[in-house]
Amino acid sequence: MAPVRVLLLAIMVSVLSACGYNKLQQTDEQVKAEWSEVLNQYQRRADLVPNLVATVKGAVQAEKDILDSVVNARAKVGSIQATPELINDPKAFAQWQAAQGELSSALSRLMVVVEKYPELKSIAGYTDLQAQLEGTENRITVARNRYIDAVKSYNLTVRQFPGNLTAMAFGYTVKQNFTVQNEDAIAKAPAVDFGMTGAAATSQ
Repeated sequence: MAPVRVLLLAIMVSVLSACGYNKLQQTDEQVKAEWSEVLNQYQRRADLVPNLVATVKGAVQAEKDILDSVVNARAKVGSIQATPELINDPKAFAQWQAAQGELSSALSRLMVVVEKYPELKSIAGYTDLQAQLEGTENRITVARNRYIDAVKSYNLTVRQFPGNLTAMAFGYTVKQNFTVQNEDAIAKAPAVDFGMTGAAATSQ
């Protein structure tokens, strides 16, 4: 019986491999890994917000509405539990995207405002916070792009024959990706130049 079982197991492995099972596993794990990195970078940005707001608050008291919008947007981001399962829930993923887009927009407005307050550059820690935010935005872009590519590869495997048959048999479904509107919003905000191109921006 043992040789028969070994033969049956070998046949099953061969069939599953031919039907894209291994590819599904590989692409699914890649998506999970890239999504974790996306969350890490967005969380890193969220963690910078309280210190950033606290640092600039004294210098830009007249801009209370913008400061409040950043704080509120950060709170909304924090209220959404970003789990690995989020990318399998279209509604939850859309809410998470909207919250991140709102925080991006609020930070963009804040960065524009602080350029009007050159004295901020002399405040201890502000320059470091700016550099950290700029680096985080760059990391978000890289992580997001890698996630997009991973999801495209996975979704193709789920949708194309014969992988789609294996996907249906094992309960694999397409995963959520960033929408075009969300991509545009995140890519454009915040426009952080940390005073390096402020003069050029003012002249336009």
